[in-house]
Amino acid sequence: MIELAAWLASLPLSQALRKLNWLVPWLQIIHILANGLVLAAVVMIDMRVWGISRSQATTATARRFQSWIWAGLVLLTVSGAALVLFAPRRLLTDPTFQVKMVVMGLAIVATVALQLLFRPGGETGQGHRGPLAGVLATLTLVLWVGVTFAGRGRWLTLLLMR
Repeated sequence: MIELAAWLASLPLSQALRKLNWLVPWLQIIHILANGLVLAAVVMIDMRVWGISRSQATTATARRFQSWIWAGLVLLTVSGAALVLFAPRRLLTDPTFQVKMVVMGLAIVATVALQLLFRPGGETGQGHRGPLAGVLATLTLVLWVGVTFAGRGRWLTLLLMR
């Protein structure tokens, strides 16, 4: 991992980012807002799956918020990659960051699985309110909240070590 971090730090884009210190807070703001966007969209879909919200059919709700999830993921990926390029050694060698990446991968897989359940022909006889939909909805929310906490985990760890 150290070799990868050293290679990333040597890239011209990485060196240019380190010269633009003012850009990092903006990237962090975008990253945090994108995480909130994904979480909000997941919560809206989950509330419909759990039967808390009844404003639209489950499939319509999933389609409505699916584009927000993927737009948020694009923003998370672009801003996250830029933040990694800014400080590759610090992030890539941090166990909390590694946990965040694993949990994020699992969250994406669970989100895709939930979205596949809502594709045409993927409906359950109970209007998507079968046990699989409820389990996937809960799993996606738990994993995305886990991504959020893992992203703040480094700071929490530093605070607890004081």
